[in-house]
Amino acid sequence: MISSKTEIQQKIRIKVKGYDYRILDNSCQQIIDTAIRQGNEIVGPIPLPTETRRYTVNRATFVKKDAREQLEIRIHKRLIEILNPNQKTIEALGNLDLPAGVEIEIKT
Repeated sequence: MISSKTEIQQKIRIKVKGYDYRILDNSCQQIIDTAIRQGNEIVGPIPLPTETRRYTVNRATFVKKDAREQLEIRIHKRLIEILNPNQKTIEALGNLDLPAGVEIEIKT
C-alpha cells in the first residue's frame, strides 16, 4: 500500500468520437502529445464501447417490400483524462487543429 496520498485538485475529461478509428486514434495522440508538452499527467486513451446504429431502407419506392437494404454506422469513442491541468494546457487544447469527422467533448 502507498502511504502518501496524492490529491487530485482538478481533472479534464475529454471524450473523443469518430466514425473511423484510425483518425480517432491519431487525434487522441495529438491531444496526449499537447498535454504532455505542457507538463501534465495523462490517463488514457480509454476505449469506450462502440455505438452501432443500424438502418433498414426499402430498395424499391413503391412495391417489392421484401427488397430491403441494411446499413450500419459505427461510432468509436475514446476517453482521455488530464490530471491537474494549468491554463496553458486549456489554451493549447483549444487551439488544436483536428481532422474532420472527429467530435470532441471537454468537461472539467
